[in-house]
Amino acid sequence: MTHLTAPLVFDEALIRRFDINGPRYTSYPTADRFGPDFDAGAYRRELARRRDDPRGRRPFSLYFHLPFCSTICYYCACNKIITKDHGRSAKYLKYLGKELALQASLLEPDDNAVEQLHWGGGTPTFLSHDEMRRLMALTRQHFRLLDDGEYSIEVDPRKVDRVTVGLLAELGFNRMSVGIQDFDERVQRAINRVQGEEESFAVMDAARASGFKSISVDLIYGLPRQSAAGFDRTLDRVLAASPDRLSIYNYAHLPALFKPQRRISGADLPAPDERLRILALAIDKLTAAGYVFIGMDHFARPDDELAAAQRAGRLHRNFQGYSTHADCDMLSFGITAIGKVGNVYGQNVRTLDEYYARLDEGVLPVFRGIALTPDDALRRSVIQSLMCHFELPFAAFEQEYGIDFGRHFAPELAELGEMEQAGLLRVEPGRIVVLPPGRILVRAISMVFDARLRADRPRNRYSKVI
Repeated sequence: MTHLTAPLVFDEALIRRFDINGPRYTSYPTADRFGPDFDAGAYRRELARRRDDPRGRRPFSLYFHLPFCSTICYYCACNKIITKDHGRSAKYLKYLGKELALQASLLEPDDNAVEQLHWGGGTPTFLSHDEMRRLMALTRQHFRLLDDGEYSIEVDPRKVDRVTVGLLAELGFNRMSVGIQDFDERVQRAINRVQGEEESFAVMDAARASGFKSISVDLIYGLPRQSAAGFDRTLDRVLAASPDRLSIYNYAHLPALFKPQRRISGADLPAPDERLRILALAIDKLTAAGYVFIGMDHFARPDDELAAAQRAGRLHRNFQGYSTHADCDMLSFGITAIGKVGNVYGQNVRTLDEYYARLDEGVLPVFRGIALTPDDALRRSVIQSLMCHFELPFAAFEQEYGIDFGRHFAPELAELGEMEQAGLLRVEPGRIVVLPPGRILVRAISMVFDARLRADRPRNRYSKVI
């Protein structure tokens, strides 16, 4: 039995002790470290470097932020626009086309291979069928989607029928994430997302019939009026549908930052003990049903691509979560979207007016970002290794980055002493291994290697790790 195959351990005392506020590490440095000194010009220069050095070119991952929703979910912390007006989405698609053309013009004509594509939001299925066809046609006009690529979309089952699922398959989508959150009617009313089981499972059945390779279900624990008993019933119903993957997200109640959450009364949130009971229940149920804990809040069937990639050491983490495509540059389109090219990150402007104005001027809508230092790149790899593989092999980092791991990370290794004594990890000659009780707390372990957080610790901007 390896550290990956050993059963996950839920130790309530350890969780209470180490459940601190911290980043989710979809990037390193984290997006809150991006600054305005990195602008559209800096991002263009990085694309030019890629164009001038064919040897360093990676395949592309494309992300499209589609912010429109017809109704508001009170728990949501995404950048979204509530509307029923498809005139607004039609205009947005026009400008996505401009951004696609602009970014593609900065690449060599033959540098257009795409291994991964994702539509997120918002509610991507807000788009009409004609709008979906239009956006995919615009994408294929500038990029070449490889036959064996991973093409995924986030789906709200309340807005999708069998015909729409068939269209998504026809357009090339082969993976789907289905938002459910909780089937308890009291919870659904409290979050303004009333959603029936029948419509949710009908979408999953249609996706299987249309040849989708992977179907993921998103659930949330810690929602208002939620209980372990109610979530138990939701888990039973979801597991009966046999999704390939499940994500059990932690609801972070931050009403000062996200206005919709102000409609949720803090008094309706489950008490800390109940939250932990809900999470423990979910872990027990999923592992008993044969799902593998991938990391943080992700579970997958043993034969799923994520589980296979983790066993093979190929798992990666990016802004969409865990991924099997570790060697891609990410080009992102739309408001707030974040791209990664080489060792830089660039984020687009936040509002439609800014987005349209920049593109009308022929300027990339990037308004902030960051260029990684050599130490940033090293720490990004270290955190990736922990988050994806629960292991740090010193020799690999010493060879790639020309360091003595023990000397370079002496303060971090010393800080890990408390976690080692608590049984979260083991420091061996030549490597660190995250032990079964520590895997669920891997965000807290990764934070030790976050030099920017060590120098500046305003952790209240982040959610709890559990």
